[in-house]
Amino acid sequence: MQQVVLKSARVIAATALVVSGVCLVGLAPRARAQQSAVSSPRASGAASRGRAVYEQHCVECHGREGKGDGPAALTLVPHPRDFTSGRYKIRSTESGSPPTDADLIRSISQGLPGSSMPGWRGLISDADILAVVEYIKSLSPRFAQQQPEPITASAPVQPSAESVRRGAGVYATLQCAKCHGEDGRGSGAAATRFEDDWGYPMRAAVLSEPWTFRGGAAASDIYMRFRAGVSGTPMPSYKDTASESEMWDLANYVVSLRRKPVWEMGADEVSAFYKQQDAEALADPVKRGEYLVDVLACPICHSPADQDRRTIPGMRMAGGLRLYLAPFGTYPTGNLTSDKETGLGNRTDDEIKRVLTKGILRDGTRLLPFPMDWPSFSTMKESDLNAIVAYLRTVPPVRNKVPRPTRTLLPVFLWGKFKMLILGEDVPSYIYGGNTGIVAGGPR
Repeated sequence: MQQVVLKSARVIAATALVVSGVCLVGLAPRARAQQSAVSSPRASGAASRGRAVYEQHCVECHGREGKGDGPAALTLVPHPRDFTSGRYKIRSTESGSPPTDADLIRSISQGLPGSSMPGWRGLISDADILAVVEYIKSLSPRFAQQQPEPITASAPVQPSAESVRRGAGVYATLQCAKCHGEDGRGSGAAATRFEDDWGYPMRAAVLSEPWTFRGGAAASDIYMRFRAGVSGTPMPSYKDTASESEMWDLANYVVSLRRKPVWEMGADEVSAFYKQQDAEALADPVKRGEYLVDVLACPICHSPADQDRRTIPGMRMAGGLRLYLAPFGTYPTGNLTSDKETGLGNRTDDEIKRVLTKGILRDGTRLLPFPMDWPSFSTMKESDLNAIVAYLRTVPPVRNKVPRPTRTLLPVFLWGKFKMLILGEDVPSYIYGGNTGIVAGGPR
């Protein structure tokens, strides 16, 4: 059974929050000469240097072998890229084609907004970024077997009121609202839950917030997403369903949906903006609750993971992840699905909120204040607590009977406390792979 050693119980409480800045390295390209150097014979030795850079900066998210299964991977949405597949979402190449070196360099140097992949421009040398690109390419045979097919962008359609009007028509014709909503903010969207081809949850882009667009916010960047598609997601290439001018008009329309970000607002605008958000949250508590559950990282602990740190299929929010919190004992995480026998289906709203705000289970068991941070949850607004409960009621039921927490023997507990408080030692704690619960048909 897999176990991940954490240096102290305090680390467990922090893992759900420490999700950025550790996933990959990057630096901006400076000239075409540098980009061409990656594929030149002189670059043949770059992979060894790239591996050293990768192992120093990238394994936490992308894993030792580049499979997207690093220790931090469970905390990240979207999930870190699996480099061994050779499939990349943000490309300037034809659908089904691997990315160019310039595509990889741009993603690393500028980062991918809206994800945990930061921009690393200026943090390491240009030579190192080129080397890590070469190493990443070596992790998949696609780069040796298939040449990139760069897209030659057509002449742009200049933004204008008429282009935006035409783009709105294209938006309707291509049925973009089914995923992105009539207003680009998801309002009235028919599809609200998405998975990528690897089975990981993902969200449709909020088109009114272009600062979250991973491929860039300019009309030319947006056009390229329509032209190239986003590999591994429901977002297709429109090469065969829309003309070049229609894709440019659509890009201009998407640009026109941009709302003013908070950092550009005045005080009155900020106040009005948050009042609007509060009103929307009250109008749709389930949506608000889903947002809070994701932000609070509840699925990370309440979903059992396999030996590759991937959530066991069909077990999201079903609990059963086993945590050993030295010296306190073993705490399997609870089943938060709507199952009436083993989950929250027969729990009252007040019982659920008592666990959230006081750490007291139905049978009276008291939880530690970590990693279940109920002292912080106790400060939440009543409306937000109600929203969380409303969302949990909608989580599909999974029968998974999770055992009760078990305490360590008193001498072990006292010795552990002595080492922590008197000797100043960090007592290791453990997160185990697999599921401790009993599901239909037996344990997983």
